[in-house]
Amino acid sequence: MTNERILIVEDDQDIRELTTLYLGKKGYEVFPADNGFDAINIVKRESPHLILLDIVLPGMKGFEICEKVRELTQAPILFISSKRDSVDKIKGLEVGGDDYITKPFDFAELEARVRANLRRSLISSDQKEKKKLSYGHLTIDLESYEIKVNDQPIRLYAKELQLLLLLVNNPNQVFSAEQLYDQIWGIDSYGELKTVLVHISKLRRKIEVNPSRPKLIKTVRGFGYKFSPPE
Repeated sequence: MTNERILIVEDDQDIRELTTLYLGKKGYEVFPADNGFDAINIVKRESPHLILLDIVLPGMKGFEICEKVRELTQAPILFISSKRDSVDKIKGLEVGGDDYITKPFDFAELEARVRANLRRSLISSDQKEKKKLSYGHLTIDLESYEIKVNDQPIRLYAKELQLLLLLVNNPNQVFSAEQLYDQIWGIDSYGELKTVLVHISKLRRKIEVNPSRPKLIKTVRGFGYKFSPPE
């Protein structure tokens, strides 16, 4: 049994109640909300470990809620939507989401995604053995998880940070997009390649001096990506 706290933000009463009931029986403490205002208050009050967030909601939409929630927590956010358009999936990742599941969904698949994202939401203890990593203009504090570029703090979302740490802890090792997805997200999903590409692109924009000519996160054409420490 588990005791992680999950917030579900869904205006469809049947889906909200059935999902709350199902996850509750699996041992999760579930907090339901049907609008953005209540969702943000629950995040402030309960500090959930994971958030299930519908995109189409009355008033404040899911993408806007995600951006506001990201100012409060780095807990994984799984978008729920009836749309299967990859544009929405990419938009969800860009505003700070971690995963995406479409309606109607199978509860067993939903729980698998919940477990995978919870498992990967915490940086492994072996990555904390060093206090700080420094790569030229890039500094990573492994106690506070503060990332600095040229001594200026930058903001990384949870999956961006996990991806960066995986790469820097395995310098010069080439990872395929599929391997990165498996390591960070942990389950098969439609559009997984785009998920990796979006996060690599966002990381480069944040940590590279010249994102169009990356020196840290390099593409190995035909194989994948690697972190190349400055000489």
